[in-house]
Amino acid sequence: MKKLMVGMALTATLATAVTPGFGSIGGNQEKAYAATVTYKVTASKLNVRSGAGTTYGIIGSVVKGQALSVMSKSGSWYKINYNGRMGYVSSDYVQASGTTTLPAESTTYTVTASMLNVRSGAGTNYASIGSVTKGQKLSVVSKSGSWYKINYNGRTGYVSSDYVQASATASPKLVVDSFKTLGNAQQVILVTADNYDTKSAKIQTFEKVDGKWKQVLTANGVLGQKGFALSKKEGDMESPTGKYTIGTAFGRYANPGTKLPYRKITANDVWVDDSKSSLYNTWQQKPANGRWTSAENMDIPAYDYGFVINYNESRTPGKGSAIFFHVGTNYTAGCTATSKEQVVSILKWLNPEKNPVIIQSPVSELDKY
Repeated sequence: MKKLMVGMALTATLATAVTPGFGSIGGNQEKAYAATVTYKVTASKLNVRSGAGTTYGIIGSVVKGQALSVMSKSGSWYKINYNGRMGYVSSDYVQASGTTTLPAESTTYTVTASMLNVRSGAGTNYASIGSVTKGQKLSVVSKSGSWYKINYNGRTGYVSSDYVQASATASPKLVVDSFKTLGNAQQVILVTADNYDTKSAKIQTFEKVDGKWKQVLTANGVLGQKGFALSKKEGDMESPTGKYTIGTAFGRYANPGTKLPYRKITANDVWVDDSKSSLYNTWQQKPANGRWTSAENMDIPAYDYGFVINYNESRTPGKGSAIFFHVGTNYTAGCTATSKEQVVSILKWLNPEKNPVIIQSPVSELDKY
């Protein structure tokens, strides 16, 4: 689950100039090119994570008013210098004021001059604190005007962008990039397993942003006790494979923040699994009054939070019922489950306007999609 992060100021001094050892740009450029941007976090606490996502471990936290150096932005995460190591904070809780261009983390910066002076400030009149050579890769913090601010041997330095080539690093191809059956879906939950017989699963979420797929989350999950089903049947303890739309979200507590239609579970709520009932594979309330002979109780810890996977919408008798994405870490009776934290995180992320789907498959059969 995406944790709330601390309100604090993250200050980044923008890129400054470095002059090459030959070819002077001339004059004190600090005032012309330097700018200061303050990144102020709006939540009560800000976790610093080891990677750009809530699935990465927390390596610490920062407090309100603390100044941190923002190095780059990757998706909705800021990469920062945290106690001498790289950390990440969510930009959702950070308000930036000022003007700057943060380098994308997927960009490579390479020196093109035979020798390039690294200076203490943004101008040729600043002292040289060292140099870099042709072909050397630079750790760029930010850019302002024609100057890059860099991390140089553990201290801040400045180089002229005239002698640095910035090139985008090709992003690795995502599995969803090859899918042909997604239609207008802009959010995908992908549940995979090594084979049909394992109950262990890998859960990944993807979202299309500006026409390109981005990976959002990766988590461990579990399937039915007997793994995936080639052809699911009621009571077989297997999870169905296939591509399905997302139904109603539910939980035993208040809506955690999902945009999906949300239904709070009561003590009388059940899901009918009686294949002979006209209410088969529907959410109903007790008492049965002869309407079914068996139904699954919804008021249980596994359903603290979850959503309906729209499986067997035709309600074909015996084909399987009550297929959910819910809380669990051992195995299920045919649903898909992961930790409560991840379930809530996914619920908050899901947006019905983006036509989300869930795909469940052994890895070897992903080419079907």
